[in-house]
Amino acid sequence: MRIIIMTLALSLAGAGGTMAATNDTQKATLAGGCYWCLEAVFEELEGVVKVDSGFAGGGKGNVTYEQVCAGGTGHAEVVQIAYDPARLSYEELLTVFFSVHDPTTLNRQGADAGEQYRSAIFFHDDAQRAAAARLIADLTAADVFDDPIVTQVTPFDAFIRADEGHQDYYRNNKNQPYCRVVISPKLDKFREKFRDRLKR
Repeated sequence: MRIIIMTLALSLAGAGGTMAATNDTQKATLAGGCYWCLEAVFEELEGVVKVDSGFAGGGKGNVTYEQVCAGGTGHAEVVQIAYDPARLSYEELLTVFFSVHDPTTLNRQGADAGEQYRSAIFFHDDAQRAAAARLIADLTAADVFDDPIVTQVTPFDAFIRADEGHQDYYRNNKNQPYCRVVISPKLDKFREKFRDRLKR
C-alpha cells in the first residue's frame, strides 16, 4: 500500500473526538477473508457499537459454517457492523476495511481460498454504493495497490449470523494458533495506524 492509505488513515485519526454520539445506528456489511479477522479489528474502532460474524451474498435461508466453508453456497464470510454515524462515517469504515485486507486477490485472503473469502462490500442503500464506488475509484487512480482492486460492490441480500462459537472469536481465543499467527499481527498494524481512533 502506498501513501494514500496512510493519508486516509491519518485523516481518520485526526477526526477522533470531534463527533458526538447519537442513539441512531447504521449497518455496514463487509467481506474480506476470514470474518474473525475483520471482527477483531472493527470491535476496537471508536464509533462501532456492535459487530456480528456471519454470512451474506448467497441469498436467504440458513447455512452452517461447514456448508459455507465447503464452497458452492455463494455466501461470503462477512461482518455486519452497527455503527454510530455521528462518530464514525461509512467512508471511514471503508478506509479501515481497505487498510486491513488485500482487495486485489480474487477469492482469497492469505491461505484462505474460495469464494467464501472474497472481498466484497454489501451496500444497504445508494449512499453506501456511491461511497464504495468513489473510494475504489480514488484508490485505483492513485495506484495504491500494485494489482487491480477486485472487491465486489453488490446489494445486501440477507445476513445469516454465525453460531455463538464464532462470535467474539479473537477476544475469546487469543492463544489459539490462528489468532496468534494471523489475527494478532493484523491487529497490531491496525492499532498502530489508527491508534487515535481506538475505543478507550
